[in-house]
Amino acid sequence: MNNKKMLDFQTIAVDFDGTLCYSKWPELGQPNQALIEYLQEWKRNGNKLILWTCRAGEALSKAVEWCREQNLEFDAVNDNLPEIIEFYGHNSRKISCDYYIDDRMLLPENAKA
Repeated sequence: MNNKKMLDFQTIAVDFDGTLCYSKWPELGQPNQALIEYLQEWKRNGNKLILWTCRAGEALSKAVEWCREQNLEFDAVNDNLPEIIEFYGHNSRKISCDYYIDDRMLLPENAKA
């Protein structure tokens, strides 16, 4: 895979609880409709999505199914995209993406020591 192909899309890694879904783990809640519509448009434009959540096992399966019910499909779940794994020749523990969307985001300029 060449570098040009790597630039043909961008990737968002998005959290589930408190971000896509207004929930209190392990329950499921109401959808963040504005974010879901944004991500659907992102995919329609040829970009990639990763569901990046602390959920595992049955709780993760329920979250993925909940997303499908919202017409939101991911290119990877708690993992790097296959294209990224192939490009680097290994699967890093750190998710490779262009943007992270998470309710716990902290910007360095707003951080207090």
